[in-house]
Amino acid sequence: MNSSSTYEGSGNNTDLIRVHGRLFKPYISKAQIDSRIAELAAQISIDYSGLRPLFVAILNGSFIFAADLFRALSIEAEISFIKLASYKGTSSTGQVVTAIGLEERLNERHVIVLEDIIDTGKTLHAFLPEIRQRNPSSLKIASFLLKPSCLKYDVHADYFGFEVPDQFVLGYGLDYDGLGRNLPELYTLVAE
Repeated sequence: MNSSSTYEGSGNNTDLIRVHGRLFKPYISKAQIDSRIAELAAQISIDYSGLRPLFVAILNGSFIFAADLFRALSIEAEISFIKLASYKGTSSTGQVVTAIGLEERLNERHVIVLEDIIDTGKTLHAFLPEIRQRNPSSLKIASFLLKPSCLKYDVHADYFGFEVPDQFVLGYGLDYDGLGRNLPELYTLVAE
């Protein structure tokens, strides 16, 4: 771990943590996250009963959300991963970079793209045309978080965990320059 980062405290809702020298406070608890993931999995299981959907998880941020959601499903399903990135530090670079491509055949498949957070929508706006060109039977988006006040592109989440304000968030797969993904709850940056 970087010496400038410490995860202090016991994990209760009064603990602040420091990552790369910046303070973060608890925002959404692990219990709230677990409950919401169970609700999403139940709804998706109903909506896709008998269809065996293919989940396409966007790395790195969505891997914890994808794993928890996938394990909570009560239907047959498959999962694949793609790496897209548009963040550096606490803000978007404006450029979407593909590091690992999608190899699965999508023709006539029911595809659900899993994202950690939709803020401007640029990442999905750049990626969804590639999915659509492969002629899936259906295409839906499930995102752990939405920042509706930041949306700049016409991207709609069919399933989502939580709406959050325009604040930097950390934990549950979301990072700050590589750190904090392993935190089981969600934190928000303390104003400085």
